[in-house]
Amino acid sequence: MSVDLDPIQGPDSRGPGITQPPPPAISSRRSWVVFTITMGLLVLSTIGMFLPLVPEAIGGMAIVMMLCLIFLRVPVAMALLIPAMLGMFALRGGALVESTMTTLPYGEVASWSLSVVPMFILMGLLLWRAGLTESIYDAARLFLGRLPGGLAVGTNLAGAGLAAVSGSTVGTTYALARIGIPEMLKAGYDKRLAIGSVVVAGLPGQLIPPSILLVIYAGIAEVPVGPQLLAGVGPGILVAVMFTIMLMIFASRWATAEPDAVVVTEPRPMLSRWRTLAGIWPVPVLIAVIVFGMFSGVFTATEAGAVAALLSLVVAIIWRRNTGPLRAIADAATGAVSSVGAIFFMLVGVAALSRMFTLTGISDGFAEVVQSMNLNRVTFLLLMMAVYILLGTFMEPLAMMVLTIPILIPTLEVLDISLLWYGVFAVFMAEIAVVTPPVGILAFIIHSITREPEVNQGHSITLNDVFAATLWFLPMALVVTVVLIFFPEIATWLPGMASGG
Repeated sequence: MSVDLDPIQGPDSRGPGITQPPPPAISSRRSWVVFTITMGLLVLSTIGMFLPLVPEAIGGMAIVMMLCLIFLRVPVAMALLIPAMLGMFALRGGALVESTMTTLPYGEVASWSLSVVPMFILMGLLLWRAGLTESIYDAARLFLGRLPGGLAVGTNLAGAGLAAVSGSTVGTTYALARIGIPEMLKAGYDKRLAIGSVVVAGLPGQLIPPSILLVIYAGIAEVPVGPQLLAGVGPGILVAVMFTIMLMIFASRWATAEPDAVVVTEPRPMLSRWRTLAGIWPVPVLIAVIVFGMFSGVFTATEAGAVAALLSLVVAIIWRRNTGPLRAIADAATGAVSSVGAIFFMLVGVAALSRMFTLTGISDGFAEVVQSMNLNRVTFLLLMMAVYILLGTFMEPLAMMVLTIPILIPTLEVLDISLLWYGVFAVFMAEIAVVTPPVGILAFIIHSITREPEVNQGHSITLNDVFAATLWFLPMALVVTVVLIFFPEIATWLPGMASGG
């Protein structure tokens, strides 16, 4: 995906320094049919905006246009701004468009709460440039390799750590698929268990601070960044624990492809293990600084981000002292500027689209429809689970969030759903959606990687195998989501304690 869709990345990457994987192959004829239909809808929605329609219909046309632009891989910021500006022009004329573009960009991004974004992005890029990616996986593998399914458990927990500092589930999955799948296949793991542990590896990391997706959600929903980050701690730990238990149970019964295959790694001297652990200490330390600093009130979210970025800078200098630390720092800073610019541009687009929706009345109208249907909180959230999974067939997490959140805020207020809690729900559901068959994008990325001989180790791994591996773990993800729905305190208790509530 392009830079505007992924919060932590350079212009051509899938996370800190991870090359963008190729998209799934689509037949030329089919792609032309899809392109033609999409362009037709785009033209019709554009024309429809300037017809004498009611404001709600114009808002609907704007949504169709936005979806078409996103599907055509137009940068998300532009896919939001173009229909927003055209909708405003159709509703109120050029004066509103001019005044909006004069004041909105600065007013939207010149926010103290958003200053945490560049800090967290710089932190993630510095840690990656310091070379901690493979070290995290090695440490998890060495310490957990003797457990049932130890390599799979290690891969899952390493993914949580990598996703927490990189902010990119796709990038984390891409890296772990190359590192972890060959190791597990060599150890005799069933190919579906090896693939499944990689598929779900990044899910808890998007909830554990520092989570860029939660920070972006806070900017979209206009909620405090610090409490929003704290809201992800409990659910993130719950997800990691549940998947770890599930991996160990699966490994006990179906871990190996052959009865006599070796499932555990060879024992390593304890000194060697502690050396690998010493190589990744910055990651847990930084997470602890951020969480406990904000929880105790010592730091605001922005101050916690600044401290984390400073510590990451020191780590990068020490870790790369013999291999060009200045170049690593320069690359991280360049990538951070690029990513921050893309994210802030996207937030301007979200704000413009929200204003246009307000003018059309579509957001309030949706809330009234939900209220008239007598949907309670649980029913509405179960419905939104299905909506996010459907959107995941052609959209990525950030795009799903910027599409749904501005429309849903009035509805959430009507149903008395905590915006802090919904941030956790939306991020987790968006992440589940991109792994869900039949069109989950992560499935195609993993399949493209496993076709390489050095990854599949001579095993035949089909797309159906990847889908089957995903379906092993999808029920647990949905169970965790339902648990969060019925027990929202899992997300809200920590922010409440921090605020003294």
